Amino acid sequence: SVSPSPVGFGDRAGQDAGLDVTPTPPTDIPKASDSRGDSRRGSLCDRHCSTINNDFGDLGCHSHRPRGPAAAPSPHSEDCESCARTTLTAENAVEANKLSNNYKFGFKKWKSHVTARPWEDRSEIVKELYSDLTVLRGPAGSTVTCGNVLYLLLFGWWLSLLHGLVAAGMFLTVVGAPHGRLCWDLAGYFLWPFGKAIQKVEVPKSQEAGAGESSALLGGPGPGRWRPRCWEGTGHWRRVGTAAWLCLGYPPLALSHGLVCVTSWLLIVTIPVAKLSARSAARVLLLPPERLRVRRVRTTEVPPEGEVILCCYRAANPYYYKYSVHGLNVFAVNLLPLVLVTLLLGYLDSHNHLSSSTLKFSLALLSIMPLSYYIGMAIASISAQSTFAVGAVVNATFGSVTELTFYISALLKGSREGSACYAEVVKSALTGTLVGCVLFIPGLCMVIGGIRHREQRFNSRSAGVSSALLFLSVGGVFAPTLFSKVYGKLVCGECHNVTQNPLGHYLCHSCHLDLMDNNGTLYYSHVQPLVYTVSLLLPAAYLVGLCFTLKTHSHIYDIHVSGCHMPGHHHSAVVHWSRWRALVILLLSTLCMSACADLATEHISPILTNSTISQYFIGVTVLAMVPELPEIVNGIQFALQNNLSLSIEIGNCIAVQVCMLQIPILVLFTIFYPTNFTLVFSDLHVYASMFSVVLMNYTFMDGKCDYFQGTVLVMVYFILLAVYFFAPSPSGC
Repeated sequence: SVSPSPVGFGDRAGQDAGLDVTPTPPTDIPKASDSRGDSRRGSLCDRHCSTINNDFGDLGCHSHRPRGPAAAPSPHSEDCESCARTTLTAENAVEANKLSNNYKFGFKKWKSHVTARPWEDRSEIVKELYSDLTVLRGPAGSTVTCGNVLYLLLFGWWLSLLHGLVAAGMFLTVVGAPHGRLCWDLAGYFLWPFGKAIQKVEVPKSQEAGAGESSALLGGPGPGRWRPRCWEGTGHWRRVGTAAWLCLGYPPLALSHGLVCVTSWLLIVTIPVAKLSARSAARVLLLPPERLRVRRVRTTEVPPEGEVILCCYRAANPYYYKYSVHGLNVFAVNLLPLVLVTLLLGYLDSHNHLSSSTLKFSLALLSIMPLSYYIGMAIASISAQSTFAVGAVVNATFGSVTELTFYISALLKGSREGSACYAEVVKSALTGTLVGCVLFIPGLCMVIGGIRHREQRFNSRSAGVSSALLFLSVGGVFAPTLFSKVYGKLVCGECHNVTQNPLGHYLCHSCHLDLMDNNGTLYYSHVQPLVYTVSLLLPAAYLVGLCFTLKTHSHIYDIHVSGCHMPGHHHSAVVHWSRWRALVILLLSTLCMSACADLATEHISPILTNSTISQYFIGVTVLAMVPELPEIVNGIQFALQNNLSLSIEIGNCIAVQVCMLQIPILVLFTIFYPTNFTLVFSDLHVYASMFSVVLMNYTFMDGKCDYFQGTVLVMVYFILLAVYFFAPSPSGC
């Protein structure tokens, strides 16, 4: 028997794929008393947002077996023990739709939120990342930390020296003496700003009029009314000393703070220093000097006479890898300038005067990573805010755009140059993606997730469906190859008689199957029709898989998405990207992806011709797995949350899409634009792919795994990489 979920199942009619995506709060939850308010909200959420302990494992934000009498078994319980409902928690309807999309076959799995999370639902660690540098917290411990010392060595000493030199220059101008005194105080502040605060104080109008004679930095602030936050009064901007400051003192300091801001932002862990420098250049240095005072923090309360403008305690925080800007992870934001540099350098320096082809190729590949992230975020945002049909179309259209743009660009370049090497590289990349998604991604997720969780369980029935589709797709993709092995004619470029006997043994080199014998009768009459037939059957099988998992047998992915917030605590969904904004970003990212793919294929020729590494190895590693890095990160995050089902589905879905969508699209492309691409693979690709699928199916049979099984998958993947590394280059390269 299965313990009932405390959330009503409701009517499933009209729901996509049998998933209840309405984040409706439980109806049987007692109301919290007003005296406790939000203090009971977390405990009630823990009690009522529960997850059934079945093969899906821990999928929600809270997971335990709810108390209560046993419920009647599900109508599908006779077919599969793992068909009990699993409850997932969501903050709003958009997040609920995104969660259900993660379990839909053919939809891109996405870990990050597509809406802004409520502030009170975030952990204290995350809240600290977004906290403003205006809060006085008092001495919570020693300020001598590794991050603060690193700030002193990288930025503090020369920022302090620069402020001291500017102070001396402003004193020499006489009229800029107030700004000189401010710079002198800031020199000591920026040498070690931790545990200190910069305050804006109010001064009497008499002192404000004669600020050159008295300053709030030297004397105590006088009482007065508060004024706007910056640029108060027109008197400050009409002074001669202010003009001298803006011409002589402010530019070098603003430039230095801008340099510190950019550098510390790129380092990510030192983002607090970036905030410190940005606020210093944008506000502190532009305020009247008599309104500013630097003091050491000794209490936790803000003095009544001043407003805290800047207060910093830590220069570094290792948790800033979680930081996001408008829903975008900080790593993706920092890599965006790399895309612009790649495009400018690639198209403006076409003759390699400023850089080499190897550098441009490397930059183009690195630029694919953030663009893949933007495309995935845009697809998830559009799908979460749209109907099932729109989400399915967007996922099917743009889900494989990253790989297809590179493959098509490589085939076009090979066709222009008349080289078959590019087609072989594309086949290697296709095989590398298939093997990597079947072995490396699930294996790595098992290892990392197994370090935190002793044993992880997943839905063996859903994994079995993906395995069956993989067997079908691999058999279909390699059917033309097996047909060619049986009926093709083996042709060798060079043979030597090793026994000096005309009837003895011959040693042959550069052998390949010739399908063009007798004017290509075998290829055009037998192999090519088989390729077209397979290219039609594989997408049809993909549609059958969609119908099976989303309609007729949707109980395999029977997920109930419920709201985790109590009545009176609901939050409206504030999406990071609206549908139109996500669509524009999706189109722009796709366009930039095409340009980067074109640059990568344009500058890959020296690597293929001059490198001592096998072209097989380049295809199955660099070209295959670099575009999948965002998917690998998503899978690892799911595994760390004990949600191995989605980690496995990420790899399986990519592998299925390679065989059932990407390869048929490439075959369709060759019909309208003839290239050297044929659906006949080398023996190495056939054996590696089939062995990987068999091993994956054997590993996923029992519905549970640990880090040891993941280690086996990863080791087998590296063994196959070693085989590709030492393999000779394919014919035509």
